[in-house]
Amino acid sequence: MLRKALMNLLKAITTVGGYTLLSRFFGFIRDILIANFLGTGAAADAFFVAFRFPNLFRRLFAEGAFAAAFVPIFSKSLENESRKEALEFANQAFTVLAILLFVFVALMEAIMPWIMVFLAPGFQGVEGKMEMATVYSRIAFPYLVFISLVSLQSGVLNSVHRFAAAAAAPVFLNLTFISAMLVFPGDSVHTGLVLSLAVSVAGVVQFIWLVYHCRREGYPVRFARPRLSPKLRVLGQRILPVVFGASLYQINLLIGTILASLVADGAVSYLYYADRVTQLPLGVVGVAVGTALLPTLSRQLAAQQNDAAMSSQNRSLEFALLMTLPAMAALIAMPEPIIRVLFERGAFDAQAVSATSQALVAYSVGLPAYVAIKVLTPGFFARQDTKTPVRIAIFAILANIIMNLIFMQYWGHVGIAYASSISAWANALALGIILNQRGELVLDARLLCRAPRVVIASVCMGGALYYAVHMYSDMLFGGSITKWGGMVVLMVGGAVLFAVLAVLFGAAKLIDTRRLLKR
Repeated sequence: MLRKALMNLLKAITTVGGYTLLSRFFGFIRDILIANFLGTGAAADAFFVAFRFPNLFRRLFAEGAFAAAFVPIFSKSLENESRKEALEFANQAFTVLAILLFVFVALMEAIMPWIMVFLAPGFQGVEGKMEMATVYSRIAFPYLVFISLVSLQSGVLNSVHRFAAAAAAPVFLNLTFISAMLVFPGDSVHTGLVLSLAVSVAGVVQFIWLVYHCRREGYPVRFARPRLSPKLRVLGQRILPVVFGASLYQINLLIGTILASLVADGAVSYLYYADRVTQLPLGVVGVAVGTALLPTLSRQLAAQQNDAAMSSQNRSLEFALLMTLPAMAALIAMPEPIIRVLFERGAFDAQAVSATSQALVAYSVGLPAYVAIKVLTPGFFARQDTKTPVRIAIFAILANIIMNLIFMQYWGHVGIAYASSISAWANALALGIILNQRGELVLDARLLCRAPRVVIASVCMGGALYYAVHMYSDMLFGGSITKWGGMVVLMVGGAVLFAVLAVLFGAAKLIDTRRLLKR
């Protein structure tokens, strides 16, 4: 029974991770085209701020606060009551959320010029940049309405262990971006307008996709007469605290964006591109594990299967470490080749490569911590504790602000990235320690045995990649035709080396992989 539950969890993680990987693949194509058409100038900075503003709320709702508050209540209703009552709660939540979103978006549209002054105060020093950011933001912001409703639909599907459709939805965002740039090419200002419109269009496309799949699975979510039921009141009480507890990463990025606008022209863009690279392992592993773990834990705890819940947490941490530590080592070992191959073309020059590479190293340091937060916070939310993560997040955010203000004086935009990573480590460690003190997360012998071995294998692999890049750079990246080939050689070689070392050191076992593939 326990093994079946663990295999179902791993299957869910790999399903979400697989579709997220597909989304990140198209996301890289999107970012390569954005780098080519926009580069790191004023239009690029303006668009990235405009995109990050609704994207902040997208992450809060689609991948953080709303799911963390909604899924445990919906899962418990499914487990202890009936499908009809659970779906009635989902319809009420959908209706109230839609009304609140329309009001909120209308308010933001009206006060957008003042919001931009807060989000990017440094833009006022460049003629036309603030006005451009305001226009872009007004076009893109309606995206929030549709993507937040998508998050509720995703929570419904995830709660009944239907992960594929929700995980595939972000692919449409990237495909919409790519299509918009290829069909409507132009100068940087024109491209910024096209991309801003593509953001809102992508929200509509994803909403329609999830409407279809909810109906197909027998859980159609639709508008209902608004009624503040007891469950809806509980949802409202929990969702605001969860915003802080589940969304440290996005809040840190927002703070970094505000401060980066004061550092230098282009600093916002450097941080954006570096963040996009770290989003691959963070999204594929962190989002996948967090998305699959929350409904699993919620239902296990509702059924009082405490041993199964503890095992689920341990295996999720083990999987996260096995995926993120080698990714961190690889990004630190060869940041400049990665940025050069992905983005150096068109308006993205050598100076942008150097500045972005430094930010990538700084963000990579915090990668395991960000993923650990995704794994640990469901341990609180599934037990309907939203207050503790809030207190921890507030502490981490304050520490991030203080470090930002200090580090940016010495290291500019790179200091902002390092501050974000350090605050993430503080957040993750605090979450783990408190869960452990409560007896709600006890690291088992398997995790304690394998974790140090994963570290050793990752360090060895990272050292090998660093040596290869510096000794054979000319051979690997000798011309435009061989750049991608050289990167593929390094990535495949690094992955194979890590896999061999992980097995030799006992960080992973082939039998576990065979079981997962068989499943």
